[in-house]
Amino acid sequence: MTTRNVAIIQARMASSRLPGKVLMDLAGTPMLGRVVAGTRRARSVEAVVVATTDEPSDDPIVEYCEASRIDVVRGSHFDVLDRYYAAAQAMQAGIVIRITADCPLIDPGLIDATVGALLGKADAPGGSSGRQAAAFDFAANRLPPPWRRSYPIGLDTEACTFAALATAWREAKQPLEREHVMPFLYEGVQLRQAEASLSSGISSHGFRVAVLNHSEDLGYLRLTVDTGDDLEFVRRVLEHLGDLATYSWLEVVELLKAHPELAEINASVKHKTLWDVDARGSAAKNT
Repeated sequence: MTTRNVAIIQARMASSRLPGKVLMDLAGTPMLGRVVAGTRRARSVEAVVVATTDEPSDDPIVEYCEASRIDVVRGSHFDVLDRYYAAAQAMQAGIVIRITADCPLIDPGLIDATVGALLGKADAPGGSSGRQAAAFDFAANRLPPPWRRSYPIGLDTEACTFAALATAWREAKQPLEREHVMPFLYEGVQLRQAEASLSSGISSHGFRVAVLNHSEDLGYLRLTVDTGDDLEFVRRVLEHLGDLATYSWLEVVELLKAHPELAEINASVKHKTLWDVDARGSAAKNT
């Protein structure tokens, strides 16, 4: 069976704080389209698929993807881990890259760096990269609290081997492990800084974990879209910088340093954490 580096972008219309956000317009393109385009530019990504739910409310996502020639699969609304596993199987993934549809400023270079960390390489070209042995089971450019993050919120990338994802799919039981997809792989990890740009450790379930570190602590910056203020912020950023294909996330940071008033637009938004689980999912399991 052919294996590939597959980026799976989770998307649904029923956002609790900004319903329908994934198809809202950002400078003439739906947010989901910008996430797909940014992800496709990563050299380490060989295929991109949108994983949405089997709820009728997500029919517009499927219609948009089909009209835009974007691969799309449907699965469980609340068991997102199951949705990812099914998508990874369908796409014959060897390496699974997790992206969320509310990150329109996602950076292809950071995706490559995360996949590179998983493979134990400074760089992660496409092609045969997904068919070599991985140095780690899971890699990310951030972990949620209580771990410290150094990259801005909204550039989040996670990558794991299909074997690790399959183990999580079989063994993860807690609601947060199912809804947030990959916590089972990094729970309990004690990170040690292996080098300036990388920390690593073994999780409580025995998975080898790598986390990228940025030289400057920028974890307080918010580049994601979860509220109306976030949406306004990204629209203002795009007014300044235009086509996302022409710049990196570091240029967004430089823009915010030059125009700190932009970062104030959504500075007061409280970011959701790993511990935020949709209560409707737990209720559904008990009915």
